[in-house]
Amino acid sequence: MGAGRAAVAALVVAPKVADIAEQQAVVLASAGMCALAAVAAVLVVRHRRRVRARDDARVLVALRQNSLSPSEFEEALAALCRRDGCADVQVVGGSGGLGADVIARAPDGRRIVLQAKRYRNGRSVGSQDVQRFGGTAHTIHGADVAAVVTTAQTFTPQARAYAAKARILLVPARELAAWESQTGPAPWD
Repeated sequence: MGAGRAAVAALVVAPKVADIAEQQAVVLASAGMCALAAVAAVLVVRHRRRVRARDDARVLVALRQNSLSPSEFEEALAALCRRDGCADVQVVGGSGGLGADVIARAPDGRRIVLQAKRYRNGRSVGSQDVQRFGGTAHTIHGADVAAVVTTAQTFTPQARAYAAKARILLVPARELAAWESQTGPAPWD
């Protein structure tokens, strides 16, 4: 009788053991696929960060040489924001930007809105440029810190007067160079 019971038990238990083993194999295969997907996602994120860091370094070198197009100048300002700890940095310039060229979140959480003015030496940023930006920086873009950043050496007296009233920071070439070289503060500091 003992052998008969063992044979019956083997016939009943063996398929159940096989089912359990098959289920465990499926679970292990699924876990392996999830782990592989997670590793791939980490590698993609690391690659994107390396590419962004390389692009940022290239554009900052061009900024020092004052050899940027207006859109590259916007990218350089975004690179400076990222370098200095800002999050959610976006270049939004162009006709859809409504006066903003770079929008970011400062390390302390304030919303930064920058207007980039890439001008040749000898030219000043006028009141009209600052007023256009002033009309949207706080009301449309919700800026906690609004700044016009330029490669020009100066702002006109009228531009400075308007900026003081409208809570807009003005960053001329000398202050931009100090920000870039880390010998001066970022506009939001």
